[in-house]
Formats: sequence, C-alpha cells, structure tokens
Amino acid sequence: MTDNFPLLECRNLTVGRGEKRVLNRLSLTIRHLEHTAIIGPNGCGKTTLIRTITRDFYPWQHDNDWALRIMGRDRWHVFELRSLLGIVNNDLVAACTCSFPAREIILSGFFSSVGVWPHHVVEPHMEAKVDDVMRLLEIEHLAERPTNELSSGEAHRVVIGRALVNDPRALVLDEPSTSLDIRATRELRELMRKLAAAGKTLILVTHHLPDLIPEMGRVILMREGQVFRDGPTPEVLTSANLSELFALPLEVVEQGGYYNLW
Repeated sequence: MTDNFPLLECRNLTVGRGEKRVLNRLSLTIRHLEHTAIIGPNGCGKTTLIRTITRDFYPWQHDNDWALRIMGRDRWHVFELRSLLGIVNNDLVAACTCSFPAREIILSGFFSSVGVWPHHVVEPHMEAKVDDVMRLLEIEHLAERPTNELSSGEAHRVVIGRALVNDPRALVLDEPSTSLDIRATRELRELMRKLAAAGKTLILVTHHLPDLIPEMGRVILMREGQVFRDGPTPEVLTSANLSELFALPLEVVEQGGYYNLW
C-alpha cells in the first residue's frame, strides 16, 4: 500500500536550469494527511519542486541511489503519477478555460487531456464519478457551461474537479488564488477545508499568506532552493521569519487559524 510510505521524500535533491541550481540539495519529507504549505518569494524554487515531483523536470546526478521518492517509489509512469497527485496550477486552469463544457473538462481528467475526444472510451463509472465530484464541489449548475464563460473562481473549481476524479492521494495547489477576487479566494479556502475534512492531503504552494487554512499544520519556508524554516505553522509563520525570508520588515497577524501580513 502506498500509504505505508511518506507521500513525498526529497534527499539532497538538486535541480537546475542550464548551469544554475534552482533546487540545491533540498531535503524534506511530507507524510499522508500532513497538510503542508510551501511558502517563499518568487524564484526560491517552490514551483520547480512541484514540477520535479510531476516529472516535468528531473534531478541532476546525485551522490546517492535516489533523490526523490513519491509514495515509496523513485520510478513512476508519468500518467499514473499525475493521477495520484492531483496538480492544479494556473497553466492548467488557462489550458482548461476553453469552449468545452465544465462537465467534459472534469471527465477529461480520466484521460489526462483537455476535453474528451472520439478515441476516448467513457465508461459508466466515470460518469458516476463526475457526478459525485460536481456535487462535492457544488458546481452541478455549471455542468453544461463552457469554461471560457465561467468566472476565475468557477474555472478553478472545475479544474480541481478534473484532478479529483482520479481519487488522488494528494491535491497540490500551486499559487491557487492568483487572479481570484476576494469572494473567490474565500470560496477557495472553504473548498480546501472541505477537501481536507474529506481526507485529501493538501500541499499548498504560495507566497500569499491568506491562502492558508487552519488545517495547514505545517509550513516549509524556502529560500534560494533550500529549506529556510520548517515546522508547525505557529512556530514558522512569525514576523521575524517572514521578515528575514522576504528581506522586508513584516508583521504577521493570526486570527482564528488564518494569517495575513501588515
């Protein structure tokens, strides 16, 4: 069973673009149901980490027999892996914002495509799963609407639904509140809380503290491709740590498990 192993293990993980090291001997472990936020300034390597997990990027040669394990394995068929880790990022939201109706976009998650095409074989259990996911996300009323006619918040829900049809072990949200207004951001947080309560491990990649929900019990701060601070959220999200991380005088304010900056 994959749940017997940590969800994610990095050991001296080094990833580069050209001659530049973007991740520099990064080591961390994330376990199942350990809802974790990865926070850092632009260019710190957090998105590169996610793209390495999903096999868009690969580690440089390393001095041990593995640098990255996902659910106990360092070798995966890429499509199998991406079905087990539901990835939602702004590139995917943009790709899915098109003339296909919302229901079809969600259904296409079974095929790792955008839209359902003639060679795809849609089975009854897939249709039933789409119905379940749309009810969970409370978007049944959007089923036949083209995604390019939806609001940004609605489009994000549809793409999250596309990830959920495969029952992923974790949902990885990369900068999820980009382009969302205040109402849509609040609705996204409520949805994340609902998914956490339903047993989905959440990994949130952001530089925006209001994205965090009270269920995020752990925060990893990244700087220059390495872990800068790591630990329980109240211990890591301090004014001193954030001021040093962003090289600015910052004051962290917490209220009811939610965080913001002044």
